[in-house]
Amino acid sequence: IVIVVVSKSVQLFSIFIISPFLSCLHCCIGLRRKLISKSSRASNNDSTGTESERGRELDPSSHHVLYLEGEVELPERILKNIYDVADHLIQEGNMRQPKCLIELLKEPRDSDQAPYLDSAIHLPNCWSLSVVTLTRIAIALPNIGNDVVNQLFCSVREGLLYITHVEKNEDPKGDLINIRKAAASVWSEVERHHHPKRLDEDHQKIAFQGETSKTTLETLADDAKNTLKKFKNGSSKGNNPLNWPIEVIAASSMCIVTQTMLLEYQGLNDQTDDKLFKQLHVMIANKLSACLVNLRRVITMKCFCSAIEKWEESVREAAHLLGETEEILNILPSSDPDQGAHIDDWRELIKQKILSAFISSSNDDQASSESVDSHIVIEGA
Repeated sequence: IVIVVVSKSVQLFSIFIISPFLSCLHCCIGLRRKLISKSSRASNNDSTGTESERGRELDPSSHHVLYLEGEVELPERILKNIYDVADHLIQEGNMRQPKCLIELLKEPRDSDQAPYLDSAIHLPNCWSLSVVTLTRIAIALPNIGNDVVNQLFCSVREGLLYITHVEKNEDPKGDLINIRKAAASVWSEVERHHHPKRLDEDHQKIAFQGETSKTTLETLADDAKNTLKKFKNGSSKGNNPLNWPIEVIAASSMCIVTQTMLLEYQGLNDQTDDKLFKQLHVMIANKLSACLVNLRRVITMKCFCSAIEKWEESVREAAHLLGETEEILNILPSSDPDQGAHIDDWRELIKQKILSAFISSSNDDQASSESVDSHIVIEGA
């Protein structure tokens, strides 16, 4: 019975285009199953092969399937229709690829210097809260051209759609729902002031008319501190951040980032608005990259949704998602899907890299050591 069940499962999964997905995901080079199947069909049409040979090309897993007595194989026409549906869904996704996000991820940067900001405040983190906090700061900086601000806004807006998929996959029980709500609240504020159509008039408003980036950081930090003080004075929700109001969670994240950046700012004599914006730009891009690597696993998990009544919808969503993110998956480096899935795991990887770099350069000159120290101070949110 077990053999029969497993055999039927192989056929069922292949019918619903699991093979195309896994081929794309494990190769990590954007090689989609639809191109392989189309190429196979074109080759078969040019050859003098039999009808059954073409059927086997359409269903490459058919030789693994055990058929019961009296049961017949699916006709080639049905298999062809199934693969055509898969192709169509992926192509629909291709038409909605996030152009701004792709451009951001393509930009050259030092991915080993991924941002890391540590703090005595223990706040369970998530990708979206880190990204929107950094974006909120970057967009608030004065003396930054609207074009680059607009491009960053567009990139993050597109990226958050895919971060949502990753976070839901990482947190199926919803333990971090308040953290994600806090991120959504911060992003709503950013959208309200920085939508491209209103960017010209609102950019300077949210920048607090600060003369320098330092004054902007100080204003953001002070606002966050005030929110935390009010909560501390009248709080009855204990020390568990998961129980905090979303505005307090958002303020805590902002306080951590801005205070650490202000400490870094004091040690630099040549820091400018443009340099700080570029630094934040790289930090955001690195976080998005580290998060979106997990899309490979997200798509695979959607194909293996355990709820039968949701399975078809989940597979269709996986096909669309694969089409939308094909180029992103090509851009991002292939990695162990179990490494860096959660932001805290990713941070540990970054700290290990920094430590390794420090040890390997311990015999170098003092200038090299100081360079490593500077990376430790300003690493990410």
